Amino acid sequence: MTTTQSLIIDTDPGQDDAVAILLALASPEINLLGITTVAGNVPLALTEVNARKICDLGGRQDVPVFAGLSRPLVRDLVTAEHVHGRTGLDGPDLPPPATKLQDQHAVDFIIDTVRAEPEGSVTIAPIGPLSNIAMALQRAPDIAPRVRQIVLMGGGCFEGGNITPAAEFNIYVDPHAAAVVFAAGIPITMMPLDVTHKALTTARRNEALRALGNRTGQAVAEMLGFFERFDEAKYGSDGGPLHDPCTIAWMLAPEIFSGRHCNVEIETASELTMGMTVIDWWQVTGRKHNAFVVGDLDADAFFELITTRLARLP
Repeated sequence: MTTTQSLIIDTDPGQDDAVAILLALASPEINLLGITTVAGNVPLALTEVNARKICDLGGRQDVPVFAGLSRPLVRDLVTAEHVHGRTGLDGPDLPPPATKLQDQHAVDFIIDTVRAEPEGSVTIAPIGPLSNIAMALQRAPDIAPRVRQIVLMGGGCFEGGNITPAAEFNIYVDPHAAAVVFAAGIPITMMPLDVTHKALTTARRNEALRALGNRTGQAVAEMLGFFERFDEAKYGSDGGPLHDPCTIAWMLAPEIFSGRHCNVEIETASELTMGMTVIDWWQVTGRKHNAFVVGDLDADAFFELITTRLARLP
């Protein structure tokens, strides 16, 4: 019997964020305690609306959604409408959300939930900038040893960056927050561009989602059809990388991924390499390991998992 994993998803939806949330909603092994939103792909006023639209799409208006920080800890906000469109969820025409926005601030929800749940039981999956998580850790250092693990999408090693030559978008938007999270002593599993760039939504894989015949499959196919056009043009690939669902897939099927324990440090001083994840893949520094860095996946198994799970949704 599979044990249930309690989870908070921290997100800035984003089409690939949407697929990650829907994968969690469709998976009985995951007890989704709440969704916290942050400014990133688009401003906070849009990310909280998008998260609620995704709960509606997945038929789960019972999942509480919280709005968090509207800007990074130190730097000005950088957004990615050029990738995700004006709304952040361009592609399908989703109606205004019926899922309610909770009154509580996302950071307070994270702190209160980690304190209230059994020690070592709550996983946090940040799939946007790490602002909310860092703020929670700064305000309530006592929660760090209570968190089971952090499974995040961010960074790059051999793949470099996707917003600057050196930096991946989520880390670049709030590098100071990332530095706080990686120094917190919480077990971290990191999904960098090195693995997500192998998770490509090819035309065949997207067609399989459309062919599910449910409204979720249709909407996701439309989202990914919009989302992938940018990366196809940039990388010359068949399809775009499906970054964020790698986090949820790893929780469900870690055997389809591989990686190694490394030391990861975050660049916060140099404008040239701001937000770079300095990953000691070859173990040359002797610095203490602080993350399990994933480098590869079985892409067919990954997309089969997503497709079979999303088939369960409305």
